Amino acid sequence: MKINWGTGIVIAFIAFIAFILYFVVRMSMDDSANHDLVTKDYYKRELAYQKEIDAANSALKSEAKLKVEKTDEGVVIVFPKQFDFKKITGKVSLYRPSNKHLDFDFPISLSNTHLLIPDNRLVDGRWDITVSWNYKKQVFLHKEKLTY
Repeated sequence: MKINWGTGIVIAFIAFIAFILYFVVRMSMDDSANHDLVTKDYYKRELAYQKEIDAANSALKSEAKLKVEKTDEGVVIVFPKQFDFKKITGKVSLYRPSNKHLDFDFPISLSNTHLLIPDNRLVDGRWDITVSWNYKKQVFLHKEKLTY
């Protein structure tokens, strides 16, 4: 049987379409390709985003800048010395973009002007650190990306 140009082109198109459909079906069924939103309550958090902007601006105006440093013991968050550390409350959130099972939050409880996040809690890679803290009913926010 002799195949002419028209038949060859049609066979090539059909093979190409079958190839593309195979990968579309395979990727949509694959559990390792997660198509969820980045955070669980994405739309709810988006509505509260203006409060985050205000808290970050409040930290800039009050010169309440935190220092986040990597050390041998872990990550140290140093709070400004002009604030009484006993009156600081809030929450630290560590978000791992590559694996949501490694994310964790914990409350701020200070016995000094710095907070230590132990090395054993952190896996090597990128972390997004968000520190939301209050001092005398004023809300501050610090966000930073850290590669550990």
